[in-house]
Amino acid sequence: MLGKTYLTKQASLLVKFAKTTSDSELSAKLMSKAADLKSQADPMPGGDHSLRAPDVDPDNGTGTA
Repeated sequence: MLGKTYLTKQASLLVKFAKTTSDSELSAKLMSKAADLKSQADPMPGGDHSLRAPDVDPDNGTGTA
């Protein structure tokens, strides 16, 4: 599964490209794809949700042993 940051960045690039083209049909397609990517990213939680080993102290990232 792709991450929220990646999808948001890709959507932003598509919007940027859509604004620079003079082809209105291409621009509309790029904007549509950007909206699709943004809608995929919106329900995703933000932040780092990576898993930590059970013996890692969350305060300083070191082992508790």
